[in-house]
Amino acid sequence: MKNKKFKAFLLRLLTNKKKVNFDIKKSKSVLILKYDRIGDMVVTTPIFRELKEAFPGISISVLASETNKDVIRYNPYVDKIYTNYKNRIIRDLPTLFRLRKKHFDVCIELEHSVIPHAIVRLKIINPKKIISIHKDGRYGVKGSEIKLYDYFTDKDKDSHFGQIWLDTLSFFDFKPNSTKYDFFLSQVEIEKASKFVNNFVNKIKIGINVHGSFPEKSISNRELEEICFGLKNISSKIQIIILAAPNQFFEKKDFVSKLRLEYVTCSYPTTTINDAAALIQKLDMVISPDTSIVHIAGCFDIPTISIHENNKDSYRLWSPTSSLSKTIFAKSSYGIVNYSISDVVTYANTFLQIIESKK
Repeated sequence: MKNKKFKAFLLRLLTNKKKVNFDIKKSKSVLILKYDRIGDMVVTTPIFRELKEAFPGISISVLASETNKDVIRYNPYVDKIYTNYKNRIIRDLPTLFRLRKKHFDVCIELEHSVIPHAIVRLKIINPKKIISIHKDGRYGVKGSEIKLYDYFTDKDKDSHFGQIWLDTLSFFDFKPNSTKYDFFLSQVEIEKASKFVNNFVNKIKIGINVHGSFPEKSISNRELEEICFGLKNISSKIQIIILAAPNQFFEKKDFVSKLRLEYVTCSYPTTTINDAAALIQKLDMVISPDTSIVHIAGCFDIPTISIHENNKDSYRLWSPTSSLSKTIFAKSSYGIVNYSISDVVTYANTFLQIIESKK
C-alpha cells in the first residue's frame, strides 16, 4: 500500500504541468505519437488525412517506430516523420530535445493506459496542449487527475480503435468525413507487384498470410495445406499466393514445392511492409490471422477472411474494415488454436462467387 501511494505521488509530481491559454483550433503544428506496431499505424492514418483536410495549413509530424514508419513514408498528409525507439530512452533523447525546440502547439498521444515512457516523452517535448483518449488511471490516480493532459475523449466501450483514435480530433471542433485507412505507395513498389501478378492473368488471386504477431496467432503448415486443397475443390480459376517476407521466403518456397500444386505459389520476398501492401492491393482476396495484413487489406477494400482468437473485445477494437469481410473465431482465447478450416473454405467460396460475378 505504501509503495502504491509513493508511485501515485511520483505520478502526480511527474505529470504536473502549468496550463497554457491556447485555442487548439488555431494550431499551426501538431505532433502525433504512434511508435508501436504496423497495424496500429495503419489504423491511425485517418487522423492525418482528416486533420489536414480540415486545416490545410497545419503541419503534421509523427513520432513513429522503426517498425511502423514505412506505413506513412509516402503519406501526403504527413509533413515530417521522426523515429522513436520506445524502450531506449537514452537513444531517443536527441530526437526528443529536437522536437522540444519545435514548440509544437499540440501533441496527440493515443495510449489507452497511463504509460510512463509516453509521459516522459511528452514532458521533454513540452507542447502547449496535449490530447489523449480516455484513461482509467494508474496507482489509484484517475486519468482525469493527471494534469499533463489537457483533453481526454470520453470513455468508449463500443467502438473500433480507428474511431476511438479519430475522436481525438473532436477538440479541433470539426467532424471527420471518413474512417477509411490510407496506404500510399511508390511507383517502384506498385510496378514490382504488377509485374508479379501479370503472371496470373484471368486468375482470381488469393493471398494467404500465415504469420501473426506471435507464433500462437499463426497458421500452421498443416492448416495451410488443408486450406489450399479446400480452395482448389471449389474453383479452378484461383491462384493462391503465399505471402512471404525475406526471412520466410525460402521456408515458404520449400513448402510450396513440396505441395506440388500448380495453383499455389510463393510471393516475391516482400522486403518492406510497403512491398507487401503493393502486392495486397493487386489481390482479389486475403486470408490472414488477425494482424497488420488485415488492416492493410482494409486500406484497399480487398475482401478479407480473418482468423481471430476467441476474444470479442479484441475483435471489436481490431475488426476488419473491408466492405466484404468475415472473421472465423478460434475456440481458444489465446491465439488461433482450434478454428474451423472448413468455415474458412466455405466463406472463401461465398466470396469467390461474388468476385467472379463482378469480373
